[in-house]
Amino acid sequence: MNPLHIAARHGPYVLLAGLIAGLLLPGLAQPMRPLLPPMVVLLLFVTVLRMQPESILGSIRHLPQVIAIVVALQLALPLLVLAGGAAGAWIGSPVLFALLVMTAAPSIAGSPNLCRMMGHSPEFALRLLVVGTALLPLTMAPVFWLAPELGSFSAVLWAAGKLLITISLATAVAITLRKTMLRTPSEDTELSLEGLANITLAVFVVGLMPSVSESLLMDTGQALFWIVFVCVVNFGAQVVFFKLTQFRLPPASATAVSVISANRNIALFFVALPPDVTAPIMVFIGAYQIPMYLTPLVMRWLYQRGPKPTGQ
Repeated sequence: MNPLHIAARHGPYVLLAGLIAGLLLPGLAQPMRPLLPPMVVLLLFVTVLRMQPESILGSIRHLPQVIAIVVALQLALPLLVLAGGAAGAWIGSPVLFALLVMTAAPSIAGSPNLCRMMGHSPEFALRLLVVGTALLPLTMAPVFWLAPELGSFSAVLWAAGKLLITISLATAVAITLRKTMLRTPSEDTELSLEGLANITLAVFVVGLMPSVSESLLMDTGQALFWIVFVCVVNFGAQVVFFKLTQFRLPPASATAVSVISANRNIALFFVALPPDVTAPIMVFIGAYQIPMYLTPLVMRWLYQRGPKPTGQ
């Protein structure tokens, strides 16, 4: 009856409970917000602590592949969105702006955890998270030049730099602890760490949902539009990228690429944007959490049924 073990065994439902609490109890968001940065650190620390240190970054020969995937996701994809927006005369529309913010951002910090919940090892997702955050200054430069409405380039660089330092420190401390005090964790310890990570993710979302709750009360039609829109885009992107990668990458890597293709750290950009720019898509920011937290429940069928690739 250990609550951490229960949370470990029912991770997708723990995330669902956090999502529902965030929607129904918006008053909890205000006291939760100061805790959001420490929870990101805790989530990264616990995720890395559960991995074998030797497999975290992988061999050097895999680095070109990781870089190529990051460039495709964070540079080629937003440029494709921009080209489509220009062709359809949608430049300046809230929908195009939301898509641009989503595709230009690096992976969310919780992507390794989402992969683990769906039965795949999290190492490749962590590599994409680290490399994607490190390369963000390079990948976003052309996007910012072509779409100046994204805001201050230097402010985003500063936010990305702080996140990269946070990831590096949390990873270093976790690896040190794993190599010294936790070389062979027991099954109970593994379950407790997994449960702690799942609960941290569930609590984290409570602080991000008030904009959706308020919008549902004030303008139900607009809120439902953004919720449907972001669910279609998120789940649709995961299906497309999984179909593109399932025969080209090992299952865990294909899952990581597909999950990260749709679940990005859009908060990095909103530190740089003035309120009058973000106002039209504030509901999108909150609604974005819904498919993210539903991914282990909704998309598990896809990632667990795919045929094995021919080469590893």
